[in-house]
Amino acid sequence: MNVFDTLLLPNGSTLKNRIAKAAMEENMADAEQAPSAQLMRLYQAWADGGAGLLITGNVMVDGRAMTGPGGVVLEDDRQLDKFKRWARIGRSGGGQFWLQINHPGRQMQANLGQQTWAPSAVALELGNLSKRFATPQVMTASVIAEVIQRFANTARLGEQAGFTGVEIHAAHGYLLSQFLSPLTNRRTDEWGGSLDNRARLLIEIVKAVRAVVSREFAVAVKLNSADFQRGGFTADDARRVVLLLNNLGVDLVELSGGSYEAPAMQGDARDGRTLAREAYFVEFARDIRTVATMPVMVTGGIRRRAIAEQVVQSGVDMVGIGTALAIDPDLPRDWLAGKNSAPQLPPITWKNKVIASLANMAVVKFQLTRLSRNKQPDPNVSPLRALVLQQLAAACRTRQYRHWIQRRS
Repeated sequence: MNVFDTLLLPNGSTLKNRIAKAAMEENMADAEQAPSAQLMRLYQAWADGGAGLLITGNVMVDGRAMTGPGGVVLEDDRQLDKFKRWARIGRSGGGQFWLQINHPGRQMQANLGQQTWAPSAVALELGNLSKRFATPQVMTASVIAEVIQRFANTARLGEQAGFTGVEIHAAHGYLLSQFLSPLTNRRTDEWGGSLDNRARLLIEIVKAVRAVVSREFAVAVKLNSADFQRGGFTADDARRVVLLLNNLGVDLVELSGGSYEAPAMQGDARDGRTLAREAYFVEFARDIRTVATMPVMVTGGIRRRAIAEQVVQSGVDMVGIGTALAIDPDLPRDWLAGKNSAPQLPPITWKNKVIASLANMAVVKFQLTRLSRNKQPDPNVSPLRALVLQQLAAACRTRQYRHWIQRRS
């Protein structure tokens, strides 16, 4: 088995190879929070690159709940023509194209001016940056019910637009991950306490999504292998959640890890564990594969074909690649041609880990911006320059978002 073998999904559809463009947050929505021309150009580059699966960055199920100010929102059919164009572009290279659908919960910046909701009123702990995030309100039963329906509605609209699947984001400290973790879910009702209760929101969303889309439409889940914070969601918890998902018509589980507080998805654990230099979560994925009835994908730091092949040969079904495809969108095609491409960003070794994490994300977004303008990436860009440019862009997009909210109301 190698990375260029096809993969048959439980829904009967096929992926042309085992390489996925994993989700990265692009923040390239237009003034209507819909896919922009810039975003279309970026995905054309990835569609031409040869990956068997493209997964979008965050697509928000609620325009009032944003992971970032330039996020794409799909909550009704007003901008559906743009999503249809985006879907055609993403599928133009012969791969499948899935929407990653998400709700940020407490991980939404306060300057967006919206109410923040979470399972419990637990604020983010990010040192001096904590003040950027409001302490969330506890979600009521009616708010929870609305969120479930919003995920289902966005999935239904995604199929209508021509996407071939959705990935429900339950990792990286966003809302569904907050429900799963005992650090952020301190509820004593049916949505908290035991793992079965903490997983209830994810399970109900999967059921609601599967009920409104066709069987041929892929439904995937992105799950933390662990929170990498003491007292948080553990690898054993992840195994048990996958067992709960086994009989719900899920077509793939992607394993990642971490959150804003512990960005393990960037190779930084906060619970004393040492992560691999590449394929951070592969050991967790191999363990999950022993209990999962659906294919398993692992994402985190993969940039060399030899490592990708090792992952697949170990029994993990797919490799998700993010940063390396931001630097070289043609990476799958290069590997197929026999090139030993291994794109990499220089490490950022700043003492302040939170600022270093922000700079790392800014450097990745700098590459995405260049690709979206039909320019060559520049992996050697100064992290400080990238961070300043990102902060300026975020300020502009925040104003744009707030204007959009005003127009809607």
